[in-house]
Amino acid sequence: MEKENKLIKKVKHLLRKIGCPRWLHHFGPKKYEFYEHFCALLMKFFCRLSYRRIKYLFDLFGIRCPSKSALWYTAKKLTSGFWQKILKLTSGTPYLVAIDSTGLSRTNPSYHYLRRIDGKMPKIPVKLSTAFDTKKKKFCAAKIRVLPAHDIRDAKFLLKNSNPKIAVADKGYNSEKLYEFCHEKSILLMVPKKKNAKRGYYRKKMHKKFRLRTYNRRQLVESSNSSVKRKFGASVNSKSVRTIRTEVYGKLACHNIFGRMFRLLGQSL
Repeated sequence: MEKENKLIKKVKHLLRKIGCPRWLHHFGPKKYEFYEHFCALLMKFFCRLSYRRIKYLFDLFGIRCPSKSALWYTAKKLTSGFWQKILKLTSGTPYLVAIDSTGLSRTNPSYHYLRRIDGKMPKIPVKLSTAFDTKKKKFCAAKIRVLPAHDIRDAKFLLKNSNPKIAVADKGYNSEKLYEFCHEKSILLMVPKKKNAKRGYYRKKMHKKFRLRTYNRRQLVESSNSSVKRKFGASVNSKSVRTIRTEVYGKLACHNIFGRMFRLLGQSL
């Protein structure tokens, strides 16, 4: 009996632990199982291909793959809660996380075309806020917004879903409400002092436990965000909010899943 592909085995194990159904729909034709949709989507994000080209690639290798429209509908159906469970299962329970945000452009236009038509770079990028485990080098939680927002708005969500013991962040997360939230959750938040923010009971209490050596672990989340952009692209091809969310979450899931596989092989991703 032939050995099953390692990626397929890992995907089946993840979906089984989450409790996903075998089939994506209840009344439709039972032709493709959910893991076949999910494997195709992961390879699409990993290889930076379109739905049409990933279908064509799988057909060339003789691998069963749903149609391009079926993959698009699947990407549209996957919720944020589903991806949070995937990130949590692939990262484990962190001890120290680093929080930061970055931007992904909506499109990747040609500079020659923009210069020829006297155009400007498109604005309103996709905002991605992440909680990164600095020991395992994996993403524990993420929040995606398609409209501009301050970094502090997603901090509580990231800490609640990652549930670390220590969290480090830059000065943009220096907020008394966030310090109070971390105190209630028994999380030690290390954020540098700001000149115009000195008041606050919980802020002063956390600043006494600030350690520069621990705070310097924050640099890892910046390098990881840069790594995801270099590997899987700094722009998103999707147009709707749901498909944009699936595309960005899929890139983070690929970082967690394939990073573990490549480290087992003694290679770097």
